[in-house]
Amino acid sequence: MRFLRRRILHSLFLLVGVSLLCFTLFRMVPGDYVSEMRLNPQISAATLAGLRTQYGLDQPLPGQYIRWLGSVMRGEFGYSFTYNTPVGPLLGLRFKNTLLLALPAMALAWILALGMGCWSAWHRERWQDHVVSTGATVLLIMPDIVIALGLLLLALRSGWFAVGGMVSLNFEQLSFAAKLKDIVAHFTLPVAALTLSSLPVLVRHVRAAVIEVLDAPYTKAARGHGIAGARLVFRHVLPAACNPLVSLLGLSIAGLLSGSLLIEVIMSWPGLGPLLLEAVQARDLYVIIGCVVISTGLLVVGSMLSDVLLFLMDPRIRAEASEK
Repeated sequence: MRFLRRRILHSLFLLVGVSLLCFTLFRMVPGDYVSEMRLNPQISAATLAGLRTQYGLDQPLPGQYIRWLGSVMRGEFGYSFTYNTPVGPLLGLRFKNTLLLALPAMALAWILALGMGCWSAWHRERWQDHVVSTGATVLLIMPDIVIALGLLLLALRSGWFAVGGMVSLNFEQLSFAAKLKDIVAHFTLPVAALTLSSLPVLVRHVRAAVIEVLDAPYTKAARGHGIAGARLVFRHVLPAACNPLVSLLGLSIAGLLSGSLLIEVIMSWPGLGPLLLEAVQARDLYVIIGCVVISTGLLVVGSMLSDVLLFLMDPRIRAEASEK
């Protein structure tokens, strides 16, 4: 519990520091959302001054930040200039859509990476290893935008998958079976794009971790006792190689948001990606800060989860923590 409390305290300091840094950087940039509205001659100076007061843009940085912290305590996270609504519910809906896309993609990528990485390591320097390594290298050097556009081209040529959005326009009029089919048709391409973009890095790390354990003396001793094949890999080698993979799991959780932003924009998935792009273009301050805080929160959650798992799995870490 002492270890967990210390990690939570560090995470809170990190979130506060990141949000304060965002406010400071935005104040250094000339202009804001209201300043852009001056270009419209139909909007009077009095209206602009009222909007600056309404959104707290006329206050100094400390006052503006304290006001935003108060809205965070109320679950609002400030007000969106563009949507004229609290940012919290707006981000909540989009964040749910992003998780609906990113979590299955991450789970599928890890399942495939564990199987392919172990298979490649077990057949090291053979044709199976060369096939997996070559495929991972090709995917690794391929930009995410190329993967997404290639899948979109496949969908347009084949007609097997829907393109754009989460559901069709006539979704409410469909039967239950048709609704399920429609969701899967919209869901498959973005998940496949995210899976393919993150798979090669995971495969290479799993392969390297498993090979390191396969070369260890205790693994050679286990082989000498007649333990081989899948039993040796999944019951003895893979658990011993877990430490770096658990750390990588935390980083993959932290990269859920950043990894899905481009895919969401290209695939027209209504997640945080298109919302953040619109907010940057419109200088919607509180929406941008909310997205940055959510991204930092995922980094904190991923790091804390990997630390807790390592703490539970590795007695050396528990011994080190008890000495502090």
